[in-house]
Amino acid sequence: MLFTTQSMQDIIITLNGKAKACGAGEYFSFEILDPDLGEGYAGEILEIEGKSYIYRGYKSWTDLAELLMCKMMTPEKSTYPLVKLHFKKLVTQSSFHIESSSSKEEKYGVDSHFSQIHKMEEPAFLYYYTQALENAKLSQRRSILNLGINTGDEFNVIKNSLDTDTYEKMKLVGVDHSKSAITYAKSSFPEENVTFYAHDINDLERLNLGRFDLLISIGTLQSPSINFKPFFMSLVQNYLEKDAAIILGFPNSRWVGGEMIYGAKAPNYAMSEMSLLFNDVIFCKKYLQQKKYRVTLTGKQYIFLTATKII
Repeated sequence: MLFTTQSMQDIIITLNGKAKACGAGEYFSFEILDPDLGEGYAGEILEIEGKSYIYRGYKSWTDLAELLMCKMMTPEKSTYPLVKLHFKKLVTQSSFHIESSSSKEEKYGVDSHFSQIHKMEEPAFLYYYTQALENAKLSQRRSILNLGINTGDEFNVIKNSLDTDTYEKMKLVGVDHSKSAITYAKSSFPEENVTFYAHDINDLERLNLGRFDLLISIGTLQSPSINFKPFFMSLVQNYLEKDAAIILGFPNSRWVGGEMIYGAKAPNYAMSEMSLLFNDVIFCKKYLQQKKYRVTLTGKQYIFLTATKII
């Protein structure tokens, strides 16, 4: 199968048919113009040795693979000026989103499918999380509360972003429902300034935590067991100092077959549908602006809301 001057619309129709015909883990292949031979924007016509080709960069093809629920494998050189691409169909049943667990607390525990995910090794997550920490003026913060800390990866980025003296003067508190995840986090952070609780965040009052000047919660507050809007307002009113900052991460992706796939998935929809995501994000943005916060929204696979107090 060779694509030369076919439109992307025609290519998507053809490859979508191939993808649907493939079983999980199976491949299909096709040839294209070598992206290294062109520059500029997708869609430009190149003439090479008397033949016409439509130029598209590798990003166009990796994006297409993701949309077709495939993984693009290493391209192979073919007859000049072509390369051969291989798309491997993802194992869509390999996802923590559909995994059952003996207890809801351990759906995110150290022995779960979720534990195989390392968000900090995904540039599209780490870059924007680090940017959010910078925007929240991390080095000026004295106390940090993280709800849904799991095994502590988000604290590890904070630790690595600061000099030892600044880090050790901070108080860091992490709360998560999973006992096994918290046990792992405690073993990773033996420092006296870091405390972890295996606890249901719906019942934070029992912990008597006090107030903090940075709140972080990534992909936790939208859990089905949490009444999101009143819970978030309670956090702002009862757990934050007057000059506090906030970082919230809203998942706009799914973890499927070893890949972080763009697009929030709502119940009863076959495609990505982001109404619930936008509803929660805009609610938080408007509420915090009323409380005199400056709010920014960044990210892609995760939408990061960063809020800092206007002084």
